[in-house]
Parts: sequence; structure tokens; C-alpha cells
Amino acid sequence: MSNSLKIIAGCMVVMVAFVMCNRKSGKLKENDTAISGKAFLMADESFKPILEEEQYVFKSLYPDTKPELLFKPESEVIKLLLSDSIRTAILSRELNAEEVASLTSRTLPPETTPFAHDAIAIIVNERSNDTLITVNELKQVLNGKLMTDKNVVFDNPNSSLVRYLKELSGSKELKQKNIYALNNNKDVITYVSENPNAIGIVGFNWLNEPDDDYAAAAAKVKIVAVKGSDRDKASTQYFKPSQITLALKQYPLSRNLYYINCTGREGLATAFADFLHSDRGQRIILKSGLLPDSIPSREINIVK
Repeated sequence: MSNSLKIIAGCMVVMVAFVMCNRKSGKLKENDTAISGKAFLMADESFKPILEEEQYVFKSLYPDTKPELLFKPESEVIKLLLSDSIRTAILSRELNAEEVASLTSRTLPPETTPFAHDAIAIIVNERSNDTLITVNELKQVLNGKLMTDKNVVFDNPNSSLVRYLKELSGSKELKQKNIYALNNNKDVITYVSENPNAIGIVGFNWLNEPDDDYAAAAAKVKIVAVKGSDRDKASTQYFKPSQITLALKQYPLSRNLYYINCTGREGLATAFADFLHSDRGQRIILKSGLLPDSIPSREINIVK
């Protein structure tokens, strides 16, 4: 790791520790408003590309605000939320009944707002002959019963993507000898771009308009088309993830993005949630290649 990356990583650790310590000591004052001040927002790192774009536009519209996005694996985000170290989380699942009850008992009832739909993408090296896979075959791959001659890679063990894959495969652990957890989605894309015998599983939002540091790697992978299980209506065809296949519920590996707000007040966290679901925020999602929760209207002027 370069010195600059070490410095950035160190700053993120210090920032998270600052938020946690101040929450526990009760010193973190929530004196922000909808258009000014600072708020710490913890998010599932799977959605870093789209959320950073939303953050950039929001801050440009409201220059007196500082919505600080901190990215962690899903399990860590939920743990921090339940311990009252943070009060805002962006996840790919809703809280379960037990988690809601725990927050509500401490007068922190969560407000959950869906704002986008993402897909789980299966990628292979550009030189690979693999172009199709069924959901049933993917389950067999994850359970070590198919394609055992290929290396299957995904992001870190605590991520929302790994939770999704465990639920899909019906396996509590993904410990087959040819299945590996790396550090993040960038590492997965880079690994697949360099290994023709690899299968990668990543969040679709990482493949749309990739940043310069991994754009070259993203150009050397291709997305595999997926066919649903026999119970799915569109199980007779293979589909790649796109806004159309997500909207028509044709692509079988999809997930929602949720904004969970436990602040209980009209501050910056609530304003950012409103922005995500506003026409402007939804258009950013539309432009990114993901599916907005509500499709922005398009006005057409007809001139006679």
C-alpha cells in the first residue's frame, strides 16, 4: 500500500473512532440543520460510487453542509447503528424485527426509505468463453458442486454481497477451496481482469463509469447473462443487469438500497435522505445506470 493510501486509511479509522467515542460519551452535538452543519452518515461500502456522486451534488447545492460519508462492511455498519455509535445507515436490506425493536426501545425508531435498486453482477475475464449461467448453477458453484476448476472471488467476508450469496446458496459459510474473499469490489474486478480462469461477483454500480484507478481493469472484464430459477416468470431467458431488466424484474440477482434514519429530527441526515429521493437525486441514480426507486418524469415540449 502506498504512503498516500496509508494516510487516507488512517484518517478514516480516526474519523470513525471519533464518531464512536463521542456518541458513547454523549458529546456529539446534533446542531446541524437541513442546509448547514455536519452529519456523519455510515454506508455499506458496496455502494460507494453512487453515494459519493450524490454527496458531491448535494454539497454543491448546499455549500454550508458537510455530510460526511463513512464506508464500512454491512455487518459493521449495523453493529454501530445498534450500539448508538451512529444514527444514520445506508444498507441493502431493511432492519429485521429484533433490530427495529432494539432501536425503538431506546427512543430511536428507524425511518426506512428505499431509494434505488442495484444488481449483483457476475463477471469473467474478457478472454473467457463463459457467457451464461443460471441461478441454480450459481448456487452449485457457491456450494462447491460446479466449476470447481475456477476461482470464484468476491469482496470481504462481512459485506452485504456475501450475506446475499449465503442466503441465495442456503449455506452459512462459503469456505470451498476455490472460493475466495478479497478486500473490496475493486480488487475483485482487478483480479478477474488478470485471471482468465476466474469468476467475480460484484455490485453492478462498480461497473458503470469506473474511476480511473480501476477503469483499465473494468474494461478487461465482461458481464455474464443470468437465467432465473424455474419459479421465476422470466426463467426461459438469460438477462444481463440493466435499468430495463431491473425495472421489468427480469434480472434475477437484484437488491434494494435503503436509507435508515434514527435521528428523529429534521436535520442534515433527513435532508440528505430527502435529496436521495428527490427528482434531482433520482436522476443521478438514473444516470449512473442503476434503477431509481421512482423514475423521474420527463417533460417533452411539442411545438406545432
